[in-house]
Amino acid sequence: MATYSPRLSRLIEALRRLPGVGPKSAQRMAFHLLDRDRDGAAFLTTTLAEALTGIERCPSCRMFREDQQCRYCGDTRVATGQLCVVEAPADLLAIENAAGYRGRYFVLMGKLSPLDGIGPAELGLETLARLLADGSVRELIIAINPSVEGEATAWYLAELARSQNVAVTRIAHGVPMGGELEYVDGGTLARAISGRLPV
Repeated sequence: MATYSPRLSRLIEALRRLPGVGPKSAQRMAFHLLDRDRDGAAFLTTTLAEALTGIERCPSCRMFREDQQCRYCGDTRVATGQLCVVEAPADLLAIENAAGYRGRYFVLMGKLSPLDGIGPAELGLETLARLLADGSVRELIIAINPSVEGEATAWYLAELARSQNVAVTRIAHGVPMGGELEYVDGGTLARAISGRLPV
């Protein structure tokens, strides 16, 4: 096994913290930054430091924000009475960019997974319960990925909303636009059939 200098080892280990980056990819990135793109490495360093000091999580929706006023918690969004719960910031951005939805969001930053030590407290569900109790939310929209943990999380969220007399809906799951039925997996097809809508 190759040995690296202490600083190079630390750089490779730091790069391995990124999702999907293994030892070889981290090594390749480190060598690229050191050998071919030192300006890029300096830019990355500065930008990362600025992000760590200038970006925080909104106490209401849990999305990342730079300013005191969160762009996803404004008065016009509150006025809709809708609150969409998503697993991650990327899910919020996907809905925001594609769906025409203009209500509020709540970002869980994960899903319930007792085996991994992720319970209601880790997902900020006390904050969500307070939002549901304040009377501003009339509809809770659950936009959680369909997995075993996702289904458990969706059920928990639905019960939480019902306890506050808030209507609960869930985004549709099924056959993708342009998809062919013969190539769709059985679980997706079953959900699409059971969740069919009138035409």
